[in-house]
Amino acid sequence: MYQLFIEGLQRLGRALMLPIAILPIAGLLLRLGDTDLLNIAVMHDAGQAIFANLALIFAIGIARGLCPRQQRHRRTGRGHWLPGDGLHPQGHGQHHQHGHARRDRQRLMAGALYNRFKDIKLPEYLAFFGGRRFVPIVTGFSAVGLGVIFGLIWPPVQHGINSFGVLLMESGSLGAFVFGVFNRLLIVTGLHHILNNMAWFVFGSFTDPATGAVVTGDLTRYFAGDPKGGQFMTGMFPVMLFGLPAACLAMYRNALPERRKIMGGIFLSMALTSFLTGVTEPIEFAFMFLAPFLYLLHALLTGLSMAVTNLLDIHLGFTFSGGFIDMVLGWGKSTNGWLVIPVGLAYAVIYYSVFNYCIRRFNLKTPGREDIQVVQAEAMSDNQRASAISAPWAAPTTCSASAPAPPVCAWTWSTVTRPWTPSSRPWGRWPWCAPAMAAACRWWWGRWPTALPMRFAWPCRQPASPRPHLPALSPRWPTLPRPRPNNG
Repeated sequence: MYQLFIEGLQRLGRALMLPIAILPIAGLLLRLGDTDLLNIAVMHDAGQAIFANLALIFAIGIARGLCPRQQRHRRTGRGHWLPGDGLHPQGHGQHHQHGHARRDRQRLMAGALYNRFKDIKLPEYLAFFGGRRFVPIVTGFSAVGLGVIFGLIWPPVQHGINSFGVLLMESGSLGAFVFGVFNRLLIVTGLHHILNNMAWFVFGSFTDPATGAVVTGDLTRYFAGDPKGGQFMTGMFPVMLFGLPAACLAMYRNALPERRKIMGGIFLSMALTSFLTGVTEPIEFAFMFLAPFLYLLHALLTGLSMAVTNLLDIHLGFTFSGGFIDMVLGWGKSTNGWLVIPVGLAYAVIYYSVFNYCIRRFNLKTPGREDIQVVQAEAMSDNQRASAISAPWAAPTTCSASAPAPPVCAWTWSTVTRPWTPSSRPWGRWPWCAPAMAAACRWWWGRWPTALPMRFAWPCRQPASPRPHLPALSPRWPTLPRPRPNNG
C-alpha cells in the first residue's frame, strides 16, 4: 500500500513538470515587455495571460501527464473543473489563496477517470458516446459530486495548509531553511515538485496594483511586484550559479588521473547546465547514490543559503530555476539583488572545500573514482591466434587407409602453410594478391598450385591427400631458374 502511494505521488510529480515547463516563456514575455525593459504592451500582456490562467494550464497539464502517452485527450483536463469550481462558495473565476490546490483534486480525478473509462463499450444505440467520448460526461458528474464532498471536508484541510504556509512565511530565515532542505531531499523521490508547487503558487497573497487581481504564491507575487516575494526562490541562485559548479571542480580534481580527461568534459557540461539554466539534476544524480553523505551536506547547504539570503533581505525570483538566464530576467524587480554575487562567491569556496575534504577524508566514490577491474588478455603468438581463429572452421583431415580414398578428400586449411592472418598478406589488405600468385604458378609450371607459400598465405583449401600424379610443392617459394643466354 505504501509503495502504491509513493508511486502515485511520483506520477503526480512528473505530471507537474508539463505545466511548469511553460513558465520560462511566460516569464520571458512578461519581463521583456515590461516598462523597464522593451516596453511592449502586447508582449507583456501575452506573458500576463499565462500567469492569469495558471489554473487552466495546470488542469490540462496534470490530466495529460497522468494519462498514457499514446492516448492523451486534451479536453479531459479542461472541462472537468468548471462544474466543481461553480460549487465553491467563492464562485468560478474568483481568485483565492487555494484555488490551485482545490483544482488539483479535480485534475487528479480527471486523469484517473480517463484511464478507467477510455475504452468503455456502450450499447449499440449509445455507441457514439462510448470510449473517450464518455470521459467528459462521467467527469462532469463526478466533478459535481466531488465538489459537494470537498465543500464539506476541505475547509479544515485548507486551514491546515494555510497555517503551514503562514508559519513558513512568518518564520523568516528558519522557514526558508526548512523549505530549502526538503526541496533538495525530495528530489530523490521526485516529490519536490509538489512542495515547490505549494510554495511558489499557493502560499501568501498579494493584490496586483496594476490589475487589482489577487495573486497567490511566492513566484507570482514576486512578478506582480510584491516586495516580500522571492523568499523561497532567492537562495537557489548561490547554489546553482556558484556552489554546484564548484562541486564539479572538486570532483574533477579528485578523479583518478587516467579518467580525469574524460570526466573533465562531463563535469564541464553539467556545471554549465547548472549555471545557465539552473537544472541541477545531472550533477546531483551523479553523486546522490555514490556518496549519499555528500548529498545530505548539499541539502543542508541549500537550506542555509535560503536562510542567509532571507536574513540579508535579498529578494530575487525566477520563472523556472535559479540559473543565470532567470537571474537576468528577474533582476529588474529584485531587492538587494547584487548581494547574490558575493554570497555566491563565498558559497563556491565553501562547496569546493567541503566536497574536496569529504572526498579525500572518507574516500568517497564520486564519478571518476570508481573501482574498475582491468582484465589483461593473455599474450598469444601469431600462430596461436591464427589457430584459434581457424579452429571452428577446420574440417577433419583423416582418411581411412583401408578404404580407397576418393580423388579429393575433405577440404581443410592449407597444411604446408600457416593459416591466414592479416599480417601475412604481402600488400596490406588487398584480397587479389593470392589469386595473382596462383596465376603465376599456372603460367610457370602449367598447373594450378594446391598451396601457397607461407609468405603469401591465404585462406585457400587443398586436398588432405595430394593427387599422386602431381608432385607436392615446396613449403617455401621456389627459386625460379634464370633463363640461360643463347650464345648462338
